[in-house]
Amino acid sequence: MDRRHLMLGAAGALAAPALWRATPALAQAQAQPAQAQPAPLAQAPGFFRLRVGARTVTMLHDGSRAFPLAQGFVPATPLAEVQRVLAESFLPTETIRIPFTLTCLETPGGLVLFDTGNGAQPAGATVGLLGANMRAAGLDPARVTTLVFSHFHGDHVNGLLNADGSAAFPNAEIVVPAAEWAWWNDTGNESRTPEGQRGNFANAARRFAPYQGKVRQIADGAEPVPGVTAIAAHGHTPGHTMYRIADGQDQMIFLADLTNRPELFARRPDFRVAFDFDGAAAEATRRRVFDMVATDRIRVSGYHFPFPATGYIAKEGEGYRFVPADWAASV
Repeated sequence: MDRRHLMLGAAGALAAPALWRATPALAQAQAQPAQAQPAPLAQAPGFFRLRVGARTVTMLHDGSRAFPLAQGFVPATPLAEVQRVLAESFLPTETIRIPFTLTCLETPGGLVLFDTGNGAQPAGATVGLLGANMRAAGLDPARVTTLVFSHFHGDHVNGLLNADGSAAFPNAEIVVPAAEWAWWNDTGNESRTPEGQRGNFANAARRFAPYQGKVRQIADGAEPVPGVTAIAAHGHTPGHTMYRIADGQDQMIFLADLTNRPELFARRPDFRVAFDFDGAAAEATRRRVFDMVATDRIRVSGYHFPFPATGYIAKEGEGYRFVPADWAASV
C-alpha cells in the first residue's frame, strides 16, 4: 500500500508541469508563496473515567494517525464499497483516521494497564500521547504494577520502552497470552507469517527485553489479576486476547483489536482489515463476540474505537452498531 501511495504521489508531481503550461492563470497562482497552515487546535487532555462496579477504569487516548484510504486497507472489498460505508457514518472517504485508546484499571495494589500504545515519538507526532494523558489524569507510570497485553503489534507494545530504550514501566509485571508469546518468540514461524507482519518478531524481542524475568504467560480463561479474565479471540494475531473486567454483577470487556474502526468493521463484519493475521478467523471471532456482547448488553472498550472508546454493541440488520456510552451513566 505504501508503494502505491508513493507511485501516485510521483505521478502527480510529473503531471503538474504539464497542467501549469496548459493553464497560465493556475500556474501564476501556484507560483505565489504558500500560505502557512494554521497550527493544530489545542485539545483538552485525553482521559475519561468510568466505573465498573466499585472499580475505576480510565480510558487514556494515545492519539490518532491518518493516511490515504486505498484498496489495500480492506483488501478483498472494492474501495467504493468501503467509501460508501464510511460516508454513511459521516466519515471522510479519501482518508482513514485510526485512533488509539488504552484501558487502565485502578486496583488497591496499583494500576493495571492493558497494552502500552505507540510509545515515544518525535515532537509534533499525532500519536504517543499516553504519557501526557496519564499525567493529566494523575496516573503515574511508576504505579503500574501489571501490564496486560492483548497481542504484539507495534502500536500495542512499543510503549514498553522510553525513547532511550529503558523500561517505561519499571515496576510492572508483564502478562501475555501464552499463544501470542509462543508465536512471536519462535522465528521459525516467520515463513508462516504474512510478510507485512514479519517485523513483529524482532520488534517484540526488543520491546520485551528490559523486562526479562518479569513476564508471566497465561492461558484462555486465566486471571491476570483478580477480577480480570482472559478471553481468547484469535485471528487478528495467532494469540489475540480480550479481557473481561468484572466487579459484582457489573462487567466490561476490553475488545482490543477485535475490530478496527467500528463504523466500518462492526457495521460490516465481513470486511477484513489488512492488519489481520488470518482474516477468516478474525471475522468468525468478530461475529461470535459481537453476538455475545450485543445479546448480553455488555459494556465494551475498543482500542481503535472513537475516543473515549467505550460503549455498547447493538445488532443492526446483518451487522452491528457501536453505541457510545452515555456520560452520565459512566460516573
